[in-house]
Amino acid sequence: MKVKVEAVDRFERDHRLRLPFRFGVITVTQGIQAIIRVRIALEDGRKSEGVAAEALGAKWFEKSPDFSDAQNLDQLRQALQLAIDHYTARGFDTPFGLYAGSYRQQISLGAELGLNPLVASYGPALLDRAIIDAVGKATGQSFAQMIAANVPGIAATDLTPDIDAGHLASFLAGLKPRSSIDLRHTVGLVDPLTTAERPASERVNDGLPETLEEVVSYYRGRYYKLKVGGDIKADLDRLTRIASVLDAAAGDYKVTFDGNEQYDDVDGIVELWRKVEETPALARMVKATLFIEQPIKRQAALSRPVTALAKYRPVIIDESDGELSTFPEALKLGYAGVSSKNCKGFYKSILNAARVARLGPGYFMSAEDLTTQPGVSVQQDLALVSLLGLTHVERNAHHFIDGMSSASDAEQNAFVAAHPDLYERQPGKPARLKVRDGALSLGSLGCPGFAVGVDLDFAALRSMQAAPPERLTPVHPGGKK
Repeated sequence: MKVKVEAVDRFERDHRLRLPFRFGVITVTQGIQAIIRVRIALEDGRKSEGVAAEALGAKWFEKSPDFSDAQNLDQLRQALQLAIDHYTARGFDTPFGLYAGSYRQQISLGAELGLNPLVASYGPALLDRAIIDAVGKATGQSFAQMIAANVPGIAATDLTPDIDAGHLASFLAGLKPRSSIDLRHTVGLVDPLTTAERPASERVNDGLPETLEEVVSYYRGRYYKLKVGGDIKADLDRLTRIASVLDAAAGDYKVTFDGNEQYDDVDGIVELWRKVEETPALARMVKATLFIEQPIKRQAALSRPVTALAKYRPVIIDESDGELSTFPEALKLGYAGVSSKNCKGFYKSILNAARVARLGPGYFMSAEDLTTQPGVSVQQDLALVSLLGLTHVERNAHHFIDGMSSASDAEQNAFVAAHPDLYERQPGKPARLKVRDGALSLGSLGCPGFAVGVDLDFAALRSMQAAPPERLTPVHPGGKK
């Protein structure tokens, strides 16, 4: 099937966090979500519209302190503008052909604007989701049905010379969506762990949990993602306090470690892990650790092998996973896994998942998260990772943002009505994710399109500000503020 991108409407929506969240070098208290609406034409003359949404996030795609947070957001807007220009210029093509056919140009023109590959990929990641959503709505097919039948025309190309066409075809045909998925709760670097750490004067008192103790009791989850900050002594102290909470109340829990590029090299994180293993209070947490998410700064993450760390626990590549060729490069250095994030592109996730399937036991894909908010963003990500067979997914927006509080009442009620297995709404409260025994039910995501059975309240959104046409000049050269 071939389609043509005729128009793209861009919007933004503000949100406030109910609790501050720190990852890496930034503590977030508010944010902006990008929302797009794409209109496509099919070769038979039909028209259709699709949507996608993603956080505009500072200091994740581009971590350099040279740029301000506001400049980071403009860089993402630039990436989206580049992708729109490329896709609209291509005319009729398969949905995957629009992505693959403009991939190199997107990366190279992004580089001319000073955009690293991760930033440059943000634009196609949004467009591709909205396009396949429009295709599904035009044809009456769900995301899972379209991918299994390869409606987008996903192909083995010279962009992925290690992927065999026959293997890719059989991999896609064998995909089946899961009916539920476990949440992996993110414990940020400043999150209060116990009730004693959350005095009454600081409490939000909105009915949702505010400490790790309360999260464990409220959601009753088994999976947790633990942020470490690069200071071994401080990390050990915090991990010990986290372990005391999980050991006491989380049952047969599992954890992953996320270094968020806080370590300069593999030696530092190896030293941390050895100290963790030597700490008696962390014995149970050590046994519960599934893998370690890229702990090394992206400038060095692919400069030398990580085998010294991988002999203790599998290591995944994440922030350095900028291009389609990155995962194969990382494998040569001892990485065993790669993250799936919709903000990096769902075609990339599918292609990497096909690689993992070919590699066999010992290699894996993890489902991670960039604050995918309830609504379009979380639903499309859940539909992707559950189709790829992943059994648990990092989620944090449902904890740090109060549900769909930034959306209009009409939009919230529409989501609850269309996806009653995924949301619930109590009187006087916003629509929130319906988490039961640490898991989400996903049956309603099988609607036509890319997992969204709702028309958004576009009248309640503001237009996205224009992307700067020129390369941005660092406002903090050398990282000096």
